[in-house]
Amino acid sequence: MPPIPQRQDLNASGTAEKDAAKAEDCHVEYAPSAETNSSRAEDEKRLVRKLDRRILPVICAMYFFAYLDRSNLGNARLQGLPEDALHGDPTGVLFDWVNSAFFFPYVLCQVPAILLSKLCPPRIWIGSAAVGWGLCSTLMATAFNFPGLMVARIGLGVFEAGFSPGFPLYFGLFYTREEIGMRVAWWFAFAQLAGAFSGLIAFGIQHAHTSVANWRLLFIIEGIPTVLLGLCAMLILPNRPEETSMFNEKEREIAIERMNRGARADVGRVLQREHINAAFKDWKVYAGAIMYFGLNCATAGITGFLPTIIKTFGFTNTLAQLLTVPPYTVAAVCLCLLSYASDRMQDRGSLTAGSCILAGIGYILLLAVPSDNHVRYFATFCITIGAYCAIGLIISWYAHNFGSESKKAAGTPLYMSLGQGGSVLGSHLFPSTEGPRYIRGFAVTAALQFLAALAAIVLTVYYRRENRRRDRVYGEPAKDATVDTSVLADEAEDYRYTP
Repeated sequence: MPPIPQRQDLNASGTAEKDAAKAEDCHVEYAPSAETNSSRAEDEKRLVRKLDRRILPVICAMYFFAYLDRSNLGNARLQGLPEDALHGDPTGVLFDWVNSAFFFPYVLCQVPAILLSKLCPPRIWIGSAAVGWGLCSTLMATAFNFPGLMVARIGLGVFEAGFSPGFPLYFGLFYTREEIGMRVAWWFAFAQLAGAFSGLIAFGIQHAHTSVANWRLLFIIEGIPTVLLGLCAMLILPNRPEETSMFNEKEREIAIERMNRGARADVGRVLQREHINAAFKDWKVYAGAIMYFGLNCATAGITGFLPTIIKTFGFTNTLAQLLTVPPYTVAAVCLCLLSYASDRMQDRGSLTAGSCILAGIGYILLLAVPSDNHVRYFATFCITIGAYCAIGLIISWYAHNFGSESKKAAGTPLYMSLGQGGSVLGSHLFPSTEGPRYIRGFAVTAALQFLAALAAIVLTVYYRRENRRRDRVYGEPAKDATVDTSVLADEAEDYRYTP
């Protein structure tokens, strides 16, 4: 493999410089050997299975509890939180602010957090973030008033900002663009499973007879396992391929070669200033923010208010919590199926657009059919499937379309943080004073789903046309060849986008 071109790097310290030099030595030492393609393919499959066993259980379990910790407010609302800590909150305004308090630091901290994470050992960063948000979630059980809940939710947002936007960067170190969609689906499917289990857990706690209020017990039960998982992550997760002790020499050679397919990975824990600046100037990042904004508006409404919305169908609190389980479960299955198809077809854009349209149709059904509860319950399936599938596909789509790690480290949290503004909006669209129809909330969210679909169509058309233009002007590059993206990132002439 050719030597890495000189470039301007930002190192955390002199230690980071030594790590980068050591990593570069590894990069040269483990050049691909002369072995048969079939033998190497088998070695690669074994490596991928080893990575799956080591990474996916920990990361998926962490996201499961992360989603429980951020979404349990909807169930806590039905278990007496407003009456105990918000003086009844007759208008629902205080609960809306508690719900949205998570998103303000989550939006503001993502870009600096993920850029900083690139200069740290990944397993230490990820594990520390999990311990932090687990403690904040658990401490919500100690809140007795509005300020106490706000402080805990803000802390939760700060620590989760260092985890969720960073996982596409972490997955990109180990998985190729033909593999990452399914791994993202497994990871993100745990959000739907968390939504399903949150209803079951809340149902069980509803019938617990303890001296602790049910909603406080809910935060304790769902917060403590996150702290333990964070400690486990520090011991189990691998660091970068050129640094981790998890690989033998042959595995490290294969892992580094995979990391450089279709682009050129950074060497060591470094940042490239020019690629960070390029991310902030790239219109495609802001197209992703538009899609993410609309979809996060939908998921925020689902997360915080789905039990309340289902309750407007005429069901009791307990049954409303149970009926949130099927939409999340079906959404998880559909996400895995769509992601598998998108990996095989290498087509993210058209499936993303279709998912957004499905979610928009669900909101239109809620607006147009005010009295038929069967149709309205079916609409919640459309919304949950469409919104969660689209978000999973978008994360996979952008994971390998930045061209360099540094641009990805800036661009991924940028579009995600801007898109999280939709979460803030979604958490304010369903005040109790507008129930049971919630006309404004359903109408605004439906419009945003169709806007997201339009953005997905524009982006996939651009990617396809740009790939064809580069093929025509520069010729078709060899499949899986290393492309020098160290200077131009995704603008390099041999780089090709996943449409």
